[in-house]
Amino acid sequence: MAKTRARLASSLPEHTEEEPQTKRVRPNTETSRNSEAPPLRPRVDSPWKIGAHVSAAGGIENAVSNALAIGANAFALFLKSQRKWTSPDLKETTIEAFKERMDKHGYDPKHVLPHGSYLINMGNPDADKRAKSYECFLDDLARCSRLGLTLYNFHPGSTVGEATTAESIAYIAECLNRAHQDPSTGSVVTVIENMAGAGNIIGGEFSHLRDIVQLVEDKTRVGVCLDTCHMFAAGYDIRTKEAWEKTISDFDSIVGIQYLRGIHLNDSMTELGSHKDRHDNIGCGHIGFAAFRHIVSDVRTQGIPIVLETPSLEDPEVWATEIEMLQKAPGMSGENIWEEHAAAIKAVVKGSGKGKGKEKEKKKKVATKVAKVPAKARGRKKKVQEEEEEDCSDDAH
Repeated sequence: MAKTRARLASSLPEHTEEEPQTKRVRPNTETSRNSEAPPLRPRVDSPWKIGAHVSAAGGIENAVSNALAIGANAFALFLKSQRKWTSPDLKETTIEAFKERMDKHGYDPKHVLPHGSYLINMGNPDADKRAKSYECFLDDLARCSRLGLTLYNFHPGSTVGEATTAESIAYIAECLNRAHQDPSTGSVVTVIENMAGAGNIIGGEFSHLRDIVQLVEDKTRVGVCLDTCHMFAAGYDIRTKEAWEKTISDFDSIVGIQYLRGIHLNDSMTELGSHKDRHDNIGCGHIGFAAFRHIVSDVRTQGIPIVLETPSLEDPEVWATEIEMLQKAPGMSGENIWEEHAAAIKAVVKGSGKGKGKEKEKKKKVATKVAKVPAKARGRKKKVQEEEEEDCSDDAH
């Protein structure tokens, strides 16, 4: 870690202007519940609340510490394992620990954007499967309410090729209306994420989001999270200030800027309109670093959680650096300075212990080893690993 930080310090360009005050990084999960490692970056005050999707492994309150460690003013997390339909209930001791840590470090619940399970598909025309998704969805909302959180982000779902887009949108809205009437969900706002537009997936077009919102009865309980990689992959250009202005203006006219409740900030490994969801580090993909300057300088993105879901490469310096650079954006001018900061992020990504080239090489080695393991044993091992990864459960859950 010391070597990584030394590399970063030497790669950062000098900048004299005043600075404005996630595959998941786990900088604090090895610490005890009563101790926290010193942060890699201090939090700085800014109207743009930038953070990352951090790990809640070892206890959901650890997400707060992991956000603090990278200098985040906002964060996302999974409230339970995203690979399981059911998880143990949150215990009161866990809820108290989470709230205490939020208060201790001054995090506002409205800047926390929990992410829903990847299993949920409330657009499924199969009534039994849709009901199973709904129960998982409802459980997540209840967890948000108990934790004092006000937002909940989810993927809208898919037609699975057995319904029209309009029919699946109606199913999704019906589930939202039912959930909003359930007292266990409190006043949590359900935040729909835009998607890359692949296959039968709902949410690739702004009109899909509009149609869901229009069918929701309580408009105070619904919002939208815009993922920059998904937008770009779906064909919405945001690479220049003019392109961003056109896209966000289109969103305003089609959906309504008042519904923008969060942003997932990701570069894209694939080109405009590819319909492929492949996140890249800020400035390392086809969107380009300068584009994000306009997004985090736009007054319309102030006060909402702006969450990185870029590859962490198992190195907390990556997100800490991305956040640090993005926090400087509103006070910066001149493309040369901006490109120098882009180079700083690229340097720490390339220099991290698990850079992209090394990751590919490692995957090849793992694949070779896996090929020698019997398929049945592989399946058991994979299942155990999946249950362990990103599981928020521990003795306090």
